[in-house]
Amino acid sequence: MINVALMIWPARKEAISVPGSPVAVERFSVTAAKPFVEVLSAIAAQVGHPDMRQFVTDMQAASDDQQLQAVVNNVGPSDLMEFMRLDQGAVIGSEVGSDVPNVMRLLIGNPLTMRRMAKHVPDAGSYAPVTILVDERADGVHLSYDRMASLLAPYENPQALEVAESLDSKVESLLLSAAQ
Repeated sequence: MINVALMIWPARKEAISVPGSPVAVERFSVTAAKPFVEVLSAIAAQVGHPDMRQFVTDMQAASDDQQLQAVVNNVGPSDLMEFMRLDQGAVIGSEVGSDVPNVMRLLIGNPLTMRRMAKHVPDAGSYAPVTILVDERADGVHLSYDRMASLLAPYENPQALEVAESLDSKVESLLLSAAQ
């Protein structure tokens, strides 16, 4: 059984001493009944896994757009690649006597997609690559993602929003597929 939920987190309206803008974040969340390891494997099968050291070296060496696009060729069927995997469960469970929970944070994306958003809204670079949180709870394995379109909505740029909505669709399809 797959359970899908969408939550909208309103921005805080507390007084702060520096200028800021409220952002309402939409969280897409899917709950899978299959084991944590199978969910992670399903995600891994759909995203590219470049050697990140070589990837960064090659991106920096690219002298034109054609070379850059050739470097970003290790995307999986989802048109996304994994940049980093953070085992948050190991940190959370590091307390003496505590069980190690299954919690993994994945940073995924596509540098060309980020570029398409950031050329219209430079702050888009703050949100890309995106985070997928995969955590095991009593009711199943939760896969959560904060929608890029909700993060960029306050900028009111239709071109960036169009790219963000396309990215959201790819990530949400990836999560739904991994949960099945």
